[in-house]
Amino acid sequence: MRFRHPDGTTVHLAYCTNVHAAEDLDGVLRQLTEYAEPVRRRLHRDRLGIGLWLARDATRALTRDPGAVRGLRTALDRAGLEVVTLNGFPYRGFGEQRVKYRVYRPDWTEDERLDHTADLARLLTALLPDDAAEGTVSTLPLAWRTGFGAPERAGALARLNTLAQRLDALHELTGREIRVGLEPEPGCTVETTAEARAALTGPGAPPPHRIGVCLDTCHLATAFEDPGTAVPALVRDGVPVVKAQLSAALHAQDPADASVRRALADFAEPRFLHQTRARTATGVHGVDDLHEALAPGALPASGPWRSHFHVPLHVALAGP
Repeated sequence: MRFRHPDGTTVHLAYCTNVHAAEDLDGVLRQLTEYAEPVRRRLHRDRLGIGLWLARDATRALTRDPGAVRGLRTALDRAGLEVVTLNGFPYRGFGEQRVKYRVYRPDWTEDERLDHTADLARLLTALLPDDAAEGTVSTLPLAWRTGFGAPERAGALARLNTLAQRLDALHELTGREIRVGLEPEPGCTVETTAEARAALTGPGAPPPHRIGVCLDTCHLATAFEDPGTAVPALVRDGVPVVKAQLSAALHAQDPADASVRRALADFAEPRFLHQTRARTATGVHGVDDLHEALAPGALPASGPWRSHFHVPLHVALAGP
């Protein structure tokens, strides 16, 4: 859906398809008819934007066959759908029974991540609506934090600079601007907006006209960041917010309460990683997964907890 911002620009609101499993192109096409088009009809809209997730196998099929790209564009048009952004964070296997740490590989220390993101950007120029001159791709925030030191950071930033050069060349060739946003996530080497600012303005940083931040509100909340502080700081340092993803994190006001812990335990599941943070007078403390947080003494229970669990904004959870 499109909205007119008070400053006159167009804001695109999209429905993210990575909530549905699809590893190949046939699966992507089924998503359009089984999920995205019915959502559009339910909203009584002529057009609906979607944030398309293309796994590596689907991306390869499209990059190798221009006819397949035209077929996807035709399918989008027939379903009343438009694409202005791609979710480039998960590489493959996002719908498997156990994802956990695997979602962070390959990371920006590996050429596979660079090539995949460049392929997505090239595909997006062909999928953008005719009246859209700009699109975005979100990606993981460099890497998971363990095993990531100064040499790995230098290599990751070098690949982002190479990506920026490829995006410049793509703009010269197609006339369309594609920008990529690092998505700060708990547990990663870039977990907060402050760490994003440091990575994207420090030595070796890629150019801001191509590489910025994808701001996920669940991740922002999990880290106990205040949007009223975080966003102006990004603006002040010249780090563009190229995309925002809207969802809510789990919040437990009193994690010392046994009934609250029982309710939280219902969300501890084997597929995805649910990084959990506790805020106390001494700062924010964290563990990598919700089941770890629920172990006795793993996190301080003197302050509220928040967990990386993407809860739809319209859902009212049961108490406590």
